[in-house]
Order: sequence, then structure tokens, then C-alpha cells
Amino acid sequence: MSDRFFRSSFSGSEGTCVEVAHHADAAFIRDSKYSGLARTEPMLAVGPKLWPAFLDLASSGVSGDIGDQLSVKVFPDGSATLAGAEGITLEYTAAEWDAFVKGVANGEFDR
Repeated sequence: MSDRFFRSSFSGSEGTCVEVAHHADAAFIRDSKYSGLARTEPMLAVGPKLWPAFLDLASSGVSGDIGDQLSVKVFPDGSATLAGAEGITLEYTAAEWDAFVKGVANGEFDR
């Protein structure tokens, strides 16, 4: 497992994207537009037992909840919002979410 954040190989060089870091106790999700802004960098944590369910939900293209840790809302335009139980919300454009979902389908975010 890696402590470093990484993004989907389908993410373009321009714009922001979904980034993930796998730690022993959780997978952390952030938005690259906040990278390097330590004080304001919102991140969501998903426990290892719920991570596969999150990946399945992300690839399904529908909205839903992952236990009590994470809510995924996919909008008709393809954009998505992730909301954590601690009140943190991450918003992704359709292009950002699409790149992440393609990476999920490609197995890039498996633990």
C-alpha cells in the first residue's frame, strides 16, 4: 500500500482530479486542486472493508451511500459529489469523475 496520493492514468494533465492514497487503516480521497494547501485540504477516508463497495458504486454510475462513511451523488451531467460523515464535501466535474471511473474499471484503485 502507498502513502502517496495518485490519480487515474486517464486524468488529463490540465485541470484537477480525484486522488487516492492507500494507508493501512483507510483509503483517503482528495481533490488535486487542494494539493499543497495543508490547512485547507479536505480529504475523505473510507475504511478498507468499505473500499470495494465504494469502487463498485463509483463504477455503477448511480448515487448511493457507503455505510455511514461516504455518500456519492452522481448528477445527470456526469459530475459527482462525495460527502463524508464529518461534513467534508468534494465536488468533481464530469471529466474528473469520468477519469476516476475509468481508472476504477482499469483496476488502478484496487487495494
